[in-house]
Amino acid sequence: MIDVYLLSGFLGSGKTSLLLNLISQLKEDGKKPAIFMNEFGSISIDSDTVGKEEDIPLKELLNGCICCTGSEKTEAQLQGLLEENNDIDVILIETTGAAHPVEALDAVYSPLFAERLQIKGIVTVADAKRWLEREKLSPQVRSLFMEQIRHAHIIVANKTDLLTESELATVSMELSNFNNTAPVIQTSNANISFSFIQETLKDITNPKQESVLSGRNLPLTSKLITFTEPVDKDEFEAWVKSLPDRVYRMKGYVPVKGISNPYLFQYAYGMVNWLPEYVKMEPRLVIIGEGVSEMEYTE
Repeated sequence: MIDVYLLSGFLGSGKTSLLLNLISQLKEDGKKPAIFMNEFGSISIDSDTVGKEEDIPLKELLNGCICCTGSEKTEAQLQGLLEENNDIDVILIETTGAAHPVEALDAVYSPLFAERLQIKGIVTVADAKRWLEREKLSPQVRSLFMEQIRHAHIIVANKTDLLTESELATVSMELSNFNNTAPVIQTSNANISFSFIQETLKDITNPKQESVLSGRNLPLTSKLITFTEPVDKDEFEAWVKSLPDRVYRMKGYVPVKGISNPYLFQYAYGMVNWLPEYVKMEPRLVIIGEGVSEMEYTE
């Protein structure tokens, strides 16, 4: 049977960083991982990043949620993944930040491949700083954020480098009290050992399925911005930092004046990240949050 690990967590928490770390470790160990990714919206930004890994089978579900209306598409994509690759050792599933992990697990349980897949458990990446300031989230979004943590079998308390020692102690204690069955692992850049995950989850044969608070009716929307001209990097970053708190995540490729290829741009919880690209990607940016449909960038 093929082991399946579900990577959960809110928008911008660091799930893709965790995914890339685990891929690297599995390849070093001579394992053949396969990836299933769920993107919020119709643009495959995160899967573009992961897809640069050579020889890694990848399927994705765009513009839908693995946890609800997308369950049939999820089943079809997983079936295709299995049919096209007969040497897979591990499947890593990264859900969209708007997915409830238990609903996502339910979408993976299918009689089509029940005898081939062994669901090992849920690894939830929790943005440590966002946890401290969770009261700033709208009630429904906050509920999902906490549900993702409550149902975890392992909690990756990420971005701990942004906290003081006192804040870190508070986060660790509160997360442990909130979900007292899952170990809390402090990380920066979601750097955690796959062998630890494997050992911790080895005795979980039937991850819990129960009635849950659904993430399907969240007031989250996405907005696609396209660029016809390069932007001034400093001016663009100033615009990003001027956006309201209800913008949770931005990701895409931003063309910058004087640079031949658009930068890979990521934003989460007030933090921006620019990474150079060595191939020319389509200049477009996805904004995810509450009430973002009217947002535009103008110089």
